[in-house]
Amino acid sequence: MFTGLVECTGTVTGLEPRGAQTRLRVAPATMRDFVPGESIAVSGACLTVETFGQDWFTAYASAETLRVTSLGALRTGAQVNLERALALGDRLGGHLVSGHVDCLAEVAAVRPAGESRIYRIAFPAAFGPQVIAKGSVALDGVSLTVNACGGDWLEVNVIPETQRVTTIAAWAPGRRVNMETDLIGKYVQRMLGPWAARAGAPGATGASAQEGAITEDFLRRHGF
Repeated sequence: MFTGLVECTGTVTGLEPRGAQTRLRVAPATMRDFVPGESIAVSGACLTVETFGQDWFTAYASAETLRVTSLGALRTGAQVNLERALALGDRLGGHLVSGHVDCLAEVAAVRPAGESRIYRIAFPAAFGPQVIAKGSVALDGVSLTVNACGGDWLEVNVIPETQRVTTIAAWAPGRRVNMETDLIGKYVQRMLGPWAARAGAPGATGASAQEGAITEDFLRRHGF
């Protein structure tokens, strides 16, 4: 589990393609004292440390990881965001992030807003229900607040400090980024899915439709 608060950036210093998989070697700017088997989020994707030295580590990325993230497009010299796993008792300064990327999104536009920058991000419409205004989203492993959103887009305001300590300052239109929607929102959507489907089923009328409808009363009766 992570918070979306990037500890430092790192440089990809080596890639070992192995068929549909690859092994990455990463040199963090400041992260040290690695532990075998620990989890590190690399631009939002949770990877396991295999081998390491004083200022580098290697991690294996499976075919599934490469399919749903931007890691397969990395080249030697690329910069990535790095975050160690959250320890019990740590401050949760961002939001709960699993490191399991939901989809690839794309930077659609960038515009200044004082010292900040506003990024408009386009993503597959299937994930629209999991994105809400003033909710949280992780983009390349960075916890950000959704300023505004639509069915297949969202906007985030990135302050100067976040631009300084992450890779976001280099984002431009066309850049593909890893997107993870809010973990709690996904569970709520999954839990309510059967009732929503029942309410919308053909022929559901009267008491049957009312019982399946997701209303404030329904949520109270079911412990929400």
